[in-house]
Amino acid sequence: MKIVPPQTLASLAAILNIEYIGPADHPVLGINEIHRVEPGDLTFVDVKKYFNKALTSAATTILLNERTEPPAGKGLLLSDDPFRDYNRLTEYFQPTLSLTQQGGAQAVHPTAHLGQHVVLGEDVEIGEGAEIGHNVVIGSHVRIGAHTRIYSQVYLGDYTVVGSHCTIQAGAQIGGEAFYFKKRPYGRDKMLTKGRVLIADHVDIGAGTCIDRGVSADTTIGEYTKIDNLVQIGHDTNIGARVLIAAQVGIAGVCTIEDDVTIWGQVGIPSDIVVGAGSVILAQSGLISDVLPGKIYMGSPAAEHKKHLRQQASLSKLPGLIQRLDE
Repeated sequence: MKIVPPQTLASLAAILNIEYIGPADHPVLGINEIHRVEPGDLTFVDVKKYFNKALTSAATTILLNERTEPPAGKGLLLSDDPFRDYNRLTEYFQPTLSLTQQGGAQAVHPTAHLGQHVVLGEDVEIGEGAEIGHNVVIGSHVRIGAHTRIYSQVYLGDYTVVGSHCTIQAGAQIGGEAFYFKKRPYGRDKMLTKGRVLIADHVDIGAGTCIDRGVSADTTIGEYTKIDNLVQIGHDTNIGARVLIAAQVGIAGVCTIEDDVTIWGQVGIPSDIVVGAGSVILAQSGLISDVLPGKIYMGSPAAEHKKHLRQQASLSKLPGLIQRLDE
């Protein structure tokens, strides 16, 4: 998330009432979790083994719980609980909106059609020829492009952007909270969700599919991507253009699915995985590592399909080998 207006190291330290190391006027332009940082961003780290990753990342301001010398061009904020203070900062610059917030005057194109019992939050834009079915709930600061069709019972969370000529089938939930928690002695603390979902043009999303907002960056779906029913897409995941995703696929947070990928039904993809362009993941596969571009993978744990088939053929010979050894 970008900070408007931009802040300085000293101003953020004052907000949190903590110490800083670096020039007082060191600029801070945004706040992002470590996997999606850009130059000018602040990120946080509270686990010793990840300190070097944070300090050498693209982030130029680090919120951490250990005094150290900052790398050249970077500033530090010293906190006894970086996770807590990261949440405090994102909430400060983007306060959580009420679930009951309703808008006044809306930027709804005169040719758009809204069904019965459509609920709109504040600052909603609906484009030319768009069609919104009955009982749809649209949060605040949502943008819906021209000629997009949204079926009944769909939920579009705050800050969601849907392109033109899209279709969202009944019961889809777009822009829910990220599934991101920190373990504590008393339970788990939630990472506040402040990012967006950005859906490009000509995207189809199936019934019952859930797409979570980014933590502080964006979850993105590229143009002409087609997503089947009952698919889960986690926070900060970037899905490219012309991707096909069949039913019951689960994609965790912070994944990258490059262009022209095909993912068949019931595939599981854990966090921080890259699926290379043009690859195919066959049904019921479970990925454990990155997928090379243009390859076909299958199995759980998944491997290139020819290698996996050779492994299965070898296993089929195992009972005979054991019998021979016994003899």
